[in-house]
Amino acid sequence: MRQLMDIAADARRAKYAVARLGTNDKNRGLLAIADALLANTREIIDANRIDIENGRANGLVEGLIDRLMLDEKRIAGIAEGCRQVAALPDPIGEVLWMRKTPNGLNIGQKRVPMGVIGIIYEARPNVTVDAAALCFKAGSACILRGGKEAFHSSMCLTRLMRAALAGEGLPEGAINLVEDTSRDSATQMMKLNGWLDVLIPRGGAGLIQSVVRNATVPVIETGTGNCHVYVDASADLEMAQRILVNAKCQRPSVCNAAESLLVHKDAAARFLPMAAAGLAPSGVSIHGCPRTRELLGDAVFPATEEDYGREYLGYEISCKVVDSLDEAIAHINRYNTGHSECIVTRDYEASQRFLDEVDAAAVYVNASTRFTDGFEFGFGAEIGISTQKLHARGPMGLTALTTTKFIIYGNGQIR
Repeated sequence: MRQLMDIAADARRAKYAVARLGTNDKNRGLLAIADALLANTREIIDANRIDIENGRANGLVEGLIDRLMLDEKRIAGIAEGCRQVAALPDPIGEVLWMRKTPNGLNIGQKRVPMGVIGIIYEARPNVTVDAAALCFKAGSACILRGGKEAFHSSMCLTRLMRAALAGEGLPEGAINLVEDTSRDSATQMMKLNGWLDVLIPRGGAGLIQSVVRNATVPVIETGTGNCHVYVDASADLEMAQRILVNAKCQRPSVCNAAESLLVHKDAAARFLPMAAAGLAPSGVSIHGCPRTRELLGDAVFPATEEDYGREYLGYEISCKVVDSLDEAIAHINRYNTGHSECIVTRDYEASQRFLDEVDAAAVYVNASTRFTDGFEFGFGAEIGISTQKLHARGPMGLTALTTTKFIIYGNGQIR
């Protein structure tokens, strides 16, 4: 097992080699990785099966088992993500602007690699590949530290990726996995000043807050998703039902799934029975306010303050009847996590107020929150959904993994 400082030293050496690679070389490496994943699908599934069996034996909840599981379709999707990243324009070297100053200096700004990017994540083996692919295309080396639940899957995927790069004569040190999944290794990564240029946590609220509180290296905060669907008084109720069912039930274990339903009082009597009927086939439990319980009966659990702020990651949802758009916006801004929020309405003015006043990385009018995703936004694989407001916000693709430098051309000017 390689020690963390040895991994950090390898990554720092590799970052200069990766930064020098041209677009064609980086794309060649990504396509080789995609081919290797597909060619070794059975080996990946066998490694993943060990993680699944261990997870179930250790009582891992089904929502996390779903995140952990790899099958042929998901592996093909991960490989396709690598191909999509290869097809994206290379951001490195892009000159953002250039202007001439009165003293004759030409001053500009261009996009450059971060250097070494660290990612700490949990039971999500797909992140092993998504993160590595994005960092590589962005001209950086990466240090990946996955959770113990996905250990065998991540080991297998990392070995295949490094071998694919080496087979193309490219620096395999661009991709590094921390094999020590203890809490100590995570704590050490948070304090790798001088070795890590940025650290990105991807996982549950506990992991993210631990990194934000304890890291001494720069951190990009990705977020949990307490996402809302608000059904306005003027909503097309059949559309609202479709959006709600998709946002809640299509894949409830992910951060862009809806966790809370708000319904305007003028639509509640008609819509809440439709909502309950749409959610029932998936066995969704509703935690509702008193007015919700009056309309739907005792099958609805009483909602608590904790319910309104909770990311369920499963077949549960909180529900509240509100008196106005103002109350809906205030409720969302109080309880949301800054991820993704939706209004269903026919009222243009209401839609614009919702877009302007709801504080979140992605705000939808008449569409499911499930679209907050790098693939859906056309970024290819994503490193995560940033809920902070500095540097990057929302789905983080290639440009979010770069930084800039000033470039200055002169002809002998002195000051």
